Amino acid sequence: MKNYVLTEFEHIKGIGSASGLIYYQNVLFIISDNSTYLYQYIIDKKLVLKFPLVDNPQENISKKDKLDLEALTHFGNQLFIFGSGSTAQRNTMFSLNLENDALQKNDLSILFEFLRKLASLNDDELNIEGAIYVNKTMLLFQRGNGKNSKNGIFIIPDNASLSKHFVAIKLPKIKNVEVTFTDAILVNNFIYFLATAEDTVCTYEDGEVLGTLIGKMKSDTFEIVETQIISNSQKFEGITLYENNDKEIHFLLCEDNDTEILESKIYKLTLKK
Repeated sequence: MKNYVLTEFEHIKGIGSASGLIYYQNVLFIISDNSTYLYQYIIDKKLVLKFPLVDNPQENISKKDKLDLEALTHFGNQLFIFGSGSTAQRNTMFSLNLENDALQKNDLSILFEFLRKLASLNDDELNIEGAIYVNKTMLLFQRGNGKNSKNGIFIIPDNASLSKHFVAIKLPKIKNVEVTFTDAILVNNFIYFLATAEDTVCTYEDGEVLGTLIGKMKSDTFEIVETQIISNSQKFEGITLYENNDKEIHFLLCEDNDTEILESKIYKLTLKK
């Protein structure tokens, strides 16, 4: 993974604190952890559209009140948006049908409390930052930036008769700080993930960003194959597949700059195969 190129792809005004993105039919669907809109950025027209997820949607919501929408994934014509679960206010999941705009809102408080117990997390340590839906199973990526530093993956089958479980994942360090998951995506038989080192032991307060890496793991065993630091100062929080060919794989990344400025930079990351 040493052969990589990271370049700025788009500079979007009107969207701040981007925390997840999906590239779909020349449109970028983007969520923000400070907002209750789903944003649609039409690339060729450089146009931002806002889809309200709640009544009276807002931008730049205060930290104590925000839904903290951090994980975005899709399957077929459905988008799934998850709150982080790091406080009682952040237990919401939205699902959106892209064909008819049918929106559903679900309270995941009971599930998230079960996940805390499953992974032996303290009340303030659950922090869902990524999601993948595959083989009738939802994978939720736990960012281990709490005191116990538990990175891992919750495996949640659709079939209620199958057990849910948690797989702890040991991640590398940047500047002597273990990186923590910020997003993940499935490409063929591999999971590509982003992980950031942040100088904090709190899921609520931000800390100094020490860098971000991209990693590749086997989707069946979760064994990490390789990792590569792609920034020493930026916190990338979203990854989506842009193009995949025989020689290269191209991703789009979004950056959470932890400010109230309604601007977002989207980056293209190219990896040589």
